[in-house]
Amino acid sequence: MCICADCNYRCPASMPGHNMHFGAVFGYNRIAAKHRRCILLSRINFQISELMSQPKPPSDQQPTVTTSQTADYRANYANSVQVRMSVWDFFLEFGTMRQDTPEMVKLENFQGVYLSPQQAKALLQILEHNLAQYEKAFGDLALEPRLVPPAGPVH
Repeated sequence: MCICADCNYRCPASMPGHNMHFGAVFGYNRIAAKHRRCILLSRINFQISELMSQPKPPSDQQPTVTTSQTADYRANYANSVQVRMSVWDFFLEFGTMRQDTPEMVKLENFQGVYLSPQQAKALLQILEHNLAQYEKAFGDLALEPRLVPPAGPVH
């Protein structure tokens, strides 16, 4: 069962086969927007744990992976992620962005996370996999067009 971390909304679908069951039976568009985000996060967490728990051949004795949340764990919504990188790591800074006036965009960052290059690549693969599943279930996602800087020298 999916439970919203923000408001304790309980999705009545069971986790095995949850992706298709949720979309077909409960109607994604009928769930409030704030719950959609929570349910999608629950689906991603389930898929990550499912990928991590894939059985390995007996010759590869892998340790059992358990997860827990620390006392200072928190779940937040971010509509802005800035990425910086160095030779040693990637830095992801999460925040919320809003535009109150046409001239002003306000960005409030609340969490920064450092990742090794290997973890950044693993995250990329998991996100690509989950986005493909999402688009298969709910249709293609369209991104806003990017602004192309004018050609020529920069002074």
